[in-house]
Amino acid sequence: MSKATFNKLYIAVGLIPFLVLVFPLFEFANRADPIIFGLPFLFFWVILWILITFIALVILYRFDPDQDEEEEV
Repeated sequence: MSKATFNKLYIAVGLIPFLVLVFPLFEFANRADPIIFGLPFLFFWVILWILITFIALVILYRFDPDQDEEEEV
């Protein structure tokens, strides 16, 4: 994967959760029902996107083209 492609993907992975958690998309989850894992849907929605972002960034870290250069030094 080229560095330019990686940078675009990294920005998209960081930007998508931000857009989902701000108005107007946040209004989709702004309700108390249903209760999921004992949490109102709104809390579950925020925690879910935090976990999705974390997992996506860990996966991107594994494919980082600069990672190989740092290990060789």
